[in-house]
Amino acid sequence: MRESSGARGLELPGDQGLSYVVAEGARLRPDLPLLSRQVDGQWQDITCREFAEDVRRVGRGLIGAGVRRGDRVAVLGSTRYEWVLADLATLSVGAITVPIYPTASAEQVRHIVTDSGAAWCFAETEQQQRELAGIGGGDLRVWGFAELDRWREEAVTTADGALFEERRAQVRADHLATIVYTSGTTGMPKGCMLTHRNMFAASAASVEHLGQTWRTSGGEQAATLLVLPLSHIFGRTILVACLYAGTRTGLLSGFPELLGAFGTFRPSLMGLVPYALEKIRKAARGMGLDPTAEQVAIAAGRARFAGAEIPAEISDEFAELDATLFAELRESLGGRWRHVISGGASLDETTAMFFRGIGVHVLGAYGLTEAATAVTINPLEDNRLNSGGFPVPGVSVALSEEDEVLVRGLNVTPGYWPGAAEGDPTATYAQTSDWLPTGDLGRLDEDGYLYITGRRKEILVTSTGKNIAPAQLEDRVRLHPLVSNCMVVGDDRPFATALITVDPVAIAAWAGARGVDLETPGWGRDAGLVAELRSAVEEANGLVSRPESIREFRVLETDFALAAGQLTPSMKLRRKVIERDHAEVIDSMYAK
Repeated sequence: MRESSGARGLELPGDQGLSYVVAEGARLRPDLPLLSRQVDGQWQDITCREFAEDVRRVGRGLIGAGVRRGDRVAVLGSTRYEWVLADLATLSVGAITVPIYPTASAEQVRHIVTDSGAAWCFAETEQQQRELAGIGGGDLRVWGFAELDRWREEAVTTADGALFEERRAQVRADHLATIVYTSGTTGMPKGCMLTHRNMFAASAASVEHLGQTWRTSGGEQAATLLVLPLSHIFGRTILVACLYAGTRTGLLSGFPELLGAFGTFRPSLMGLVPYALEKIRKAARGMGLDPTAEQVAIAAGRARFAGAEIPAEISDEFAELDATLFAELRESLGGRWRHVISGGASLDETTAMFFRGIGVHVLGAYGLTEAATAVTINPLEDNRLNSGGFPVPGVSVALSEEDEVLVRGLNVTPGYWPGAAEGDPTATYAQTSDWLPTGDLGRLDEDGYLYITGRRKEILVTSTGKNIAPAQLEDRVRLHPLVSNCMVVGDDRPFATALITVDPVAIAAWAGARGVDLETPGWGRDAGLVAELRSAVEEANGLVSRPESIREFRVLETDFALAAGQLTPSMKLRRKVIERDHAEVIDSMYAK
């Protein structure tokens, strides 16, 4: 069995819990701006010392309210300072954080709360608080985020400070820190258990793997905008990495705020999913900064050389672009942005090369919830396009005989939460092997870099026996400015087809310019629209062989929806649900 391993991993000093990161930051760099939030349109910095004190006060509030060690505390809300406080204070007193997506359905929220046995919950909005109040027969105590502010201001009676320090000192690295419910593309999510050691190992390894990138940039403190949901482990790993490294971190509640925040916050490093990078690339058009296909090709050609000597004809063309259009693009993104860790899904190669052309290095990464999201990241000195990167410190990667990716390391989960209804709620599932099977298929190159080639459960097998990996086709189709989403179909069918949905803003502008009435059913069959999107399909087909190509497609007049159960809270496709809901449309593509 072939194996690739990173450097030696990092452990929490003295077997402490994650509160060590908060306390150490306050001790070493008390006045350093650590977290930032927008107040009345202005960034308000919170120093390491102020953050540690806020965590202490909220922790005292939790103890005063009766939260015990091992209690599950759910948090439902968007990425905000209150979310961070609720999480770190919960961990500091030995309780367990249970994150809930703000976009989760009522059924999913009920499942997570009851399965985890959560007795306490923070919720951002009043509506969320009302919905939570009816769960658990009224035994679930629900707080609004405003309660955190009351505890911070010590406006209510809280526990004694010495009791908080005592509780914090009792937390050990192998204690359970969080139960993160996986997306559940095939059903209700499962609760993945992660310890303080798991979370620290993943975050610290991500920092050390990239050297000073998390700490300094151009002689200034490194900065990032955290727009990833903290309900997803990727967002929380980035957060803990920033706390560990001392990265100034601007908190944003959603992607719509991101583009406007680049200029005011000026990030140097980002952690984003490919979907967000695609949106940023498309947004260049809306800002009047629309590189042509030829200009992107020049940037792509420049990017391919990655430090090697660049041919003169490419160098000269790129130099002109770099001083004009690309310089303006860089400035619109704050002027300091140099690196982005891209994880969560595959990224179309042209998007990676586009960003490289404007001076932003997309560091492909691979991870999963069960490994606290950090398994491999491309190193700065040898960033390889299309690769998931090299194992981070403390992690080893191997391939099974079937080419399934296997992971071992300090960051790997002890197992799945058994559910409070299944006996002892503190029990764990013992792992049956040293290696965690990921369900992903991959290959390792001669230098130990990981390349993901598909999913064991998401490989389409046609009735002719051809295996098709849909991700690269879907990624490329989604790059078209009119496209919102794409799902390739083909399991047990003679060939591959696709369902395509359109972006509501982009299609409204397109239809208005061409006199197409979007209020009249059937507009998805408009010949001009079909021809427009056929170009995207043909471009995607250029990536694969003829037997793997999309032969037919249909434009849907409604997008895939979370409320309809067609998407997971992390916006992954629930393929079986979509196939069921659009069975007639799919059948029509095979009628011939």
